[in-house]
Amino acid sequence: MAERTVADLVVERLRAWRVPRAFGYPGAAIAPMLAALDEAGGDPEFVPARHEETAAFMATGHAKFTGGIGVCLATQGPSAVHLLNGLYDAKLDSKPVVAIIGEDVSGPLGGAHEEIGLSRLFGDVCNQFVRYGRSPEQVPALLDQAFRTAAATRSPTCVVLPRALQVTVVPDLLPQTAGVVTATPGEPLARVLPHEADLDAAAALLGTGARVALLVGQGAHGAEEEIVALADRLGAGVATSLLGKPVLDERLPFHTGVLGEVGTTAAAQLMGGCDTLLMVGTNDPWTDWFPLVGQVRTIQIDIDGRRIGTRYPVDVPLVGDAAETLRALLTRVPERRNGQWRSVVERSVDRWREAAAERAAAPAEPVNPQLVLRELSARLPQRASVAVDVGSVVYWYARHLELPPGVQARLCGTLGSMGCALPYAVAAKLARPDEPVLALLGDGAMQLNGLAELITVAHHWTEWRDPRLVVLVLNNRDQSGVGGGRPPGVLTDRRPAVPYAGWARLLGLHGVRVDRPELVGAAWDEVLAADRPSVLEAVVDPAVALDVPEPALADLRGLVADGDAARRVRERVNQTEAIAAEDLV
Repeated sequence: MAERTVADLVVERLRAWRVPRAFGYPGAAIAPMLAALDEAGGDPEFVPARHEETAAFMATGHAKFTGGIGVCLATQGPSAVHLLNGLYDAKLDSKPVVAIIGEDVSGPLGGAHEEIGLSRLFGDVCNQFVRYGRSPEQVPALLDQAFRTAAATRSPTCVVLPRALQVTVVPDLLPQTAGVVTATPGEPLARVLPHEADLDAAAALLGTGARVALLVGQGAHGAEEEIVALADRLGAGVATSLLGKPVLDERLPFHTGVLGEVGTTAAAQLMGGCDTLLMVGTNDPWTDWFPLVGQVRTIQIDIDGRRIGTRYPVDVPLVGDAAETLRALLTRVPERRNGQWRSVVERSVDRWREAAAERAAAPAEPVNPQLVLRELSARLPQRASVAVDVGSVVYWYARHLELPPGVQARLCGTLGSMGCALPYAVAAKLARPDEPVLALLGDGAMQLNGLAELITVAHHWTEWRDPRLVVLVLNNRDQSGVGGGRPPGVLTDRRPAVPYAGWARLLGLHGVRVDRPELVGAAWDEVLAADRPSVLEAVVDPAVALDVPEPALADLRGLVADGDAARRVRERVNQTEAIAAEDLV
């Protein structure tokens, strides 16, 4: 029987933490761990990516789509550097990921070869926990602490294991070490509720609000019923952050959509007209679209008290779980249905939906990208998972893809790094191989790393019970990253044309290219019915304007305190106070 090594201990701790798979890029400094994973027979599985950056995105995508802890492996030096983008994504979107780094300084160049100070390299992104393993006795407790910290703080952590340590034989009886605490990392480790006095103050504030608005973020997952119940009790309108888009059924008549630069005019109008704002699990950075400071009284609910008041002034802070806190509020808030305000909100939503349909139907050369996302809405499979990349596709996703209950959607919302969607989609599909997955990205992201990661898809898809992984590529031939009507220029002209659908077919996948608007619906039907993963290449018009909604009361933000400015301020404040009555006339 082979002797037990530290690499075997790593596998044992991954199993103890119920890690189904680890993502990485092979290298000499992690070869012992990879060998141990191979001998483990796929429990857990090692998934080789085409690049360390995409491996880190896969680990973060796993955490985002499953609520579990993502794990990525890499070697020291440039391999470790490549992990940073995906790990920062995990840090900024508050997802638990453990990075295990192999270090080998025994080569001919000694410590100089590929040497980068790993403690300093990961000191910011994994600031909650970065540790080196020095002896076999340390490793179990070290890994347990890394996982425990990632779960408790919802952040990435890092453990460095020298290659020489990985191959060290483990004594038969290790000294007593700290026991593992397996916890569901997507949920709090304990039930957290605000103080009774704070709940009473929040209920009193909500009870006196005439025009209440709720802003819902990703931290409100699992609190859908409570949000709708509270909104109905108060006659409130609801908007979501970009990350909070999947939380609520977007078909609700008072759901104004996403707030911010990529969002809707209805959400901006909701913020402009409300007098009371309840923020639930959101750290939305698009504060230009929030109500003017002093316009509203504000309550913020968040499990992490460090986030409360960082984006917008708060009158009543509530540190607690979203669902638990909302249930406590529901027992205290009196029913104050404001039919006028709710009617204003619903009419605004209706106007926005009509405008969105007109935008998607507008002629373009050759295809309107908004139409592509709108055609998907009617065909989106139940229980699908959707991964969204960065670029103009975010605008069309936020406004035109209607997410029914049961559909997950994730994106690199805070870091905003291009190239996340296909790695996310791979992680989502490996986690749930019996459910459909879609990746939405532009041609820039596809050239960045998507072409390579399609190889990963081609390698795994025959193992999936449901083979559907559909990659939408919006091919607008615009390299500027600006989109929205930017005229063709030198940068655009330099990017070579790539046959994205043809590349998929070359890999044994399905590929469809569509450049006529009347065929978009049929193209979606074809790829969603295919017996293998597909690439839908839609040739779209780069000149379609992004149409950023005007921030609420935007004209007041830059006014100087002169007499004319004061008069205009008074006029707009009076308009805001009378918004409900004016709309109903």
